[in-house]
Amino acid sequence: MDLSKHSRSLFLFMLIAFGVLTAGVALAACGEDDEDGGGAAATSTAGNGIDRAFVDNMIPHHESAVKMAEIAQTRGQSEFVKDLADDIIRTQNAEISTLRTVAGNLDDAGVKPKSLGISEQQMGMDHDVSMLQTAKPFDRAFIDMMIPHHQGAIRMARIELAKGAGAEAKQLAKQIIAAQAREIGAMNTHRTGQFGAPSPAGGVPPQDGSSKGGGGHTGEPMGEHGG
Repeated sequence: MDLSKHSRSLFLFMLIAFGVLTAGVALAACGEDDEDGGGAAATSTAGNGIDRAFVDNMIPHHESAVKMAEIAQTRGQSEFVKDLADDIIRTQNAEISTLRTVAGNLDDAGVKPKSLGISEQQMGMDHDVSMLQTAKPFDRAFIDMMIPHHQGAIRMARIELAKGAGAEAKQLAKQIIAAQAREIGAMNTHRTGQFGAPSPAGGVPPQDGSSKGGGGHTGEPMGEHGG
């Protein structure tokens, strides 16, 4: 009889201990989910706040490049610039479509944008595209505006790769880096052949984010502006 009471007491103790342990694990999991802005709302299967900021900024960035390229289709002096303009329009319009799809998925998931942590100038978005309507020589002015624009896209895409979570956005970031790094090299090669020097904006921006090798306009002017 005493043994039976002892067995029941031991079973009851073990049951209570298991319940306490289970509750502790559940509370710990809730704490992890609430960290950094509320669990599923902070990072969903669609992506996180950096993904949202990346697509929200890259859409107008690409639209700006398309506007520049459309001017180059009519004002370009060389076949190189006209062909490059055609490629930019085709490639970036297709990427805009993908970016909008990703943005819609993030919106459906309730993902709010965070800051990419770089300025408009670092994004290559501080240029007056309308200047290209009268710039002379056009090809030099176009290259000297498009290279910093491409540099900005590469910086944004690198942030997406480092801090984003959405697979589709990260894959697009890789494509942007590869294509725009290649085009920067081609533009500098053409500019050197036609105008004696690469763009003062530099080349592909370095990984450390310093201004060496990529930045704003310094030194040689972009071009004259007039009728």
